[in-house]
Amino acid sequence: MPIVVNLDVVMAKRKISSGELAEKIGISPANLSILKTGKAKAIRFSTMEAICKALDCQPGDILEYKPDQY
Repeated sequence: MPIVVNLDVVMAKRKISSGELAEKIGISPANLSILKTGKAKAIRFSTMEAICKALDCQPGDILEYKPDQY
C-alpha cells in the first residue's frame, strides 16, 4: 500500500510508549497497534487530531505517501 504510517518513529522521537499514547488519545492499545502497523483501513480525523496534539506533530509527520514502484 502506498500510504506508510510512521507513527512508531514519531513516538520514539517523543519517547512515549504505546500504552501512554493510547491512554492520552482515548483508544485501546490494540487499536493503536493496528494504526502503528499500517493495518488500519481508515482513521478518524478526531483520532488523528488527538494523536497530533499528544505528540505535538503534524499529520504529515505520521502519514507518508510512497507510490508503488513498478
